[in-house]
Amino acid sequence: MNYLVAVMGDRIQAEAAYTALEKAELPTAQLTIVGRGYKDLSDLAFEDPNEIGRRRMKRMATWLVPFGFIGGVAFSLTTGLQTFSWAGDIGNHIGGGLMGAFGASMGSIFINGGPILALGKGDSQGYRERLEEGKYLVIIEGNDGVIRRASPVIKQQNPELLQDIGDDSLSAY
Repeated sequence: MNYLVAVMGDRIQAEAAYTALEKAELPTAQLTIVGRGYKDLSDLAFEDPNEIGRRRMKRMATWLVPFGFIGGVAFSLTTGLQTFSWAGDIGNHIGGGLMGAFGASMGSIFINGGPILALGKGDSQGYRERLEEGKYLVIIEGNDGVIRRASPVIKQQNPELLQDIGDDSLSAY
């Protein structure tokens, strides 16, 4: 299922966005306001984009790290470099494999936004934290057609953040 999530600064903005979506003839069964006085985030079958990013990092690392190790060993065998002269041939090949695995793990972290998640920079602040600050979420649930119809309507309401989340992918507008 696809979701379009708009973070609104206050209740009035959230209600105005909801009303604009109703006027655009989007089904109200697919519209939800989350925040104080409305639904709770835990009541929805909805995942925070930060959790999606963490899951993607782990999934990518499970296949990338072994390939990195094999690539590191293959590079060490091919070039014959003696990076660790005290370790001998086998130790150098294992060291090369470990460096390849380390590089692969770093790749899985950086490709999936690990520094942003770890440092809490940018728009990586979770929805729960935004709700605790008194902000509201307007969530539109539906297929690609519904999301495409809702996107320009919700953009006119000037949300603080607008994210399209679907099929385990994440993109911010």
